Amino acid sequence: MNSLYKTDFNFPGQISKYEGKVRDVYTIENDILVVIVTDRISAFDIVMPKPIPNKGKVLNLISHEMLKSTEDIIDNWLISSPNPNVSIGHKLNPIKIEMVIRGYLSGHCDRLYKSGKRNICGIKIPEGLVSNQKFENPIITPSTKADVGHDMDISKSEIIKNQILSIDQYEEIEDITYKLFKRGTEFAKERGLILVDTKYEFGYDNNNKLFLIDEIHTPDSSRYFYLDSYNDCMSRSEPPKQLSKEFFRQWLIGNNFQGKKGQDLPDISDDVIKIVSDRYIELYDQLTGKSFNEINVNNSINQIESKIIQQLKLIN
Repeated sequence: MNSLYKTDFNFPGQISKYEGKVRDVYTIENDILVVIVTDRISAFDIVMPKPIPNKGKVLNLISHEMLKSTEDIIDNWLISSPNPNVSIGHKLNPIKIEMVIRGYLSGHCDRLYKSGKRNICGIKIPEGLVSNQKFENPIITPSTKADVGHDMDISKSEIIKNQILSIDQYEEIEDITYKLFKRGTEFAKERGLILVDTKYEFGYDNNNKLFLIDEIHTPDSSRYFYLDSYNDCMSRSEPPKQLSKEFFRQWLIGNNFQGKKGQDLPDISDDVIKIVSDRYIELYDQLTGKSFNEINVNNSINQIESKIIQQLKLIN
């Protein structure tokens, strides 16, 4: 299957290239970023050796649409998306914190809860909850944004104490996080989905104006349940059907891998790769109301490069 695992471009005015877990980020003069969303997939902070076809396009196209739909809440970094795998935007000064917001007891938070923890990032979680149960109100459980290694949970008080943000800065970001999650929740509900949890990242420009950066409301940064089957699944004590990367994490866990020392990465078969790819495409169709099959998904490296250079000429 056609996929994009790695890029190695040299654009006019290029200053540097950074290779993240999923994205190849090119810094261009005049504080412009070219972000190429590859088909790499990571889990437990480890990049898998095989790509997931079409994953990058799904992430980039969903994020582009969601950033446009939240511009009334906060300005964002995006200038344009000249190709399904590409976003071009402003280079900002990123805050080294991810604002993780959760409406349900799922994923990482659920694993901590099952281990006996009842205080997560300074938030007290009540006794007696079951996996995937809705919280009375959404909770924010921030994490550090590590350049290398694992992101770590951190509380609001620790963020302020360590002078990562001032209390005014944190509370501004906190307020915007709740508003973005409310918007994402409403959008998902219109499409028959539940936005379970997600994360937002922010940055400042040189005038200390706050911007939303990175991706939002994608299946890599968010978890979605199907709305129509959620109550039925919960009543039968079954995991709700979901559209997110959690499916792949659970497959790894079922094959005795959580990224811990001494664990061997299981072989990821073509069948598993196709199932994960189909999940991403399914979420695109469900969330956008469009058909992924109508998108030109066979863009060559040369086509991607040409589109980016054309757009950079217009910007500069």
